[in-house]
Amino acid sequence: MRALGRLMLVLPRQLNADLEREQRMTASEYSVLRHLSESPCGMMRMSELAQACDMSLSGMTRLAAKLESQGHLKRIKCEDDARGWNAVLTPRGLERLREAWPAHLASVRRHIFAHLEGLDLRKLAAALEAIASDT
Repeated sequence: MRALGRLMLVLPRQLNADLEREQRMTASEYSVLRHLSESPCGMMRMSELAQACDMSLSGMTRLAAKLESQGHLKRIKCEDDARGWNAVLTPRGLERLREAWPAHLASVRRHIFAHLEGLDLRKLAAALEAIASDT
């Protein structure tokens, strides 16, 4: 349990530090662009994006404003709810994600997969999914 607790603290810091050093991008910025790239039409409601990235809506609003100023996403009104906003991935944002992806993948391999040799990764993934969905 102690090892898991330490992992939950240290791993996000390591992955973020690598992205910031190698790509001048935070893990939160990467996460937003990744979630948008994986969503239908490259678009998500801001509240859903905040939840997917484990952020508050106000934090997501600030981060989206920053990414919008860089041309990586744009915010548009929801068609079905005039109070809501959608975040839309731009071509520039997708290109930025593609630039950062190799550095992030190398970091994940170095900090995670290098330590899992010999383990059944499918079983590990299934166990982690079960733990995550047990809420």
